[in-house]
Amino acid sequence: MYSEAIKQLNLGPNGLPYSIPIHPNLVHLTLGLFIIGIAFDVVGVFFTFEKPIFKYLAIPATRSNFFDVGWYNMLGATVITFFTVGAGFYEMLLVDSPPEIESVWGLNAIDTMLWHGVGGVFLLGLIVAMTVWRGFQRYVWRNDTSRQVQWRYLLAGVVIMFLMYVHGTLGAQLAAEFSVHNTAGHLLRMGQNPNMLLR
Repeated sequence: MYSEAIKQLNLGPNGLPYSIPIHPNLVHLTLGLFIIGIAFDVVGVFFTFEKPIFKYLAIPATRSNFFDVGWYNMLGATVITFFTVGAGFYEMLLVDSPPEIESVWGLNAIDTMLWHGVGGVFLLGLIVAMTVWRGFQRYVWRNDTSRQVQWRYLLAGVVIMFLMYVHGTLGAQLAAEFSVHNTAGHLLRMGQNPNMLLR
């Protein structure tokens, strides 16, 4: 009954009312901002070792500049992740995937979507917590020191990047193995030639 209701919506070949899925594009913004935020904080922490390299390359850099980039990227990751999760849940409502297919991890489409959805909310909470933690380090706890971030913060960031990798693998399985909002995969499942769209 649910798949029949979706078919009545007369969606495009990717199963959405618009031509390009929004969620995957926002995911890459979230990933990029978060990873760059942690990476620049790492560079800021090790700045004393890298300072001669910057000087040799004639790059005018100060330690506080790296921490500024880390902070603003983390803040940006938090803001964009709310939209990423929201778009993901909206697009998840329009999924019509065959239940007989299993992923490499042995999950069907519904289980993969549930784990991906719950994981997305969990990661959103972690990113918000990291941003709050980073804000306290920047403005309260370490505002009078040259090194703005704690080692625990950087370690937590690396752990979260690993969780993002596992979580992203679930999302990739949805697109590649279940053809969720994948235009070519959807057309192939319907018995149509995806190359005909290019002409």
